Amino acid sequence: MRMLNHPNVVHLRHYFYSTTEKNEVYLNLVLEYVSETVYRASRHYSRVNQYMPVIYVQLYTYQICRALNYMHRVICVCHRDIKPQNLLVNPHTHQLKLCDLGSAKMLVCFF
Repeated sequence: MRMLNHPNVVHLRHYFYSTTEKNEVYLNLVLEYVSETVYRASRHYSRVNQYMPVIYVQLYTYQICRALNYMHRVICVCHRDIKPQNLLVNPHTHQLKLCDLGSAKMLVCFF
């Protein structure tokens, strides 16, 4: 995750290890905070019987494509768990960030 450096991919701030009483070691990730998800935003519009404005749909789609292009072509990583809950959105700037790389896999790139 440290090699990810793109405005539409969540940024790793810090990481540390912790140990439980049973001597199990856990890796803890501290990621940048983004308060909203596409899932919650779309649910909000659904509750008030409205559609999400087309401009937001277009903006989010473009940013998802930018993030995936970066991950696939620049660092050769496949996310493998894209869903609205894993798309963070800043409600003020509408900047989207792809998160939850727990299922991601390194690809073999030929370019």
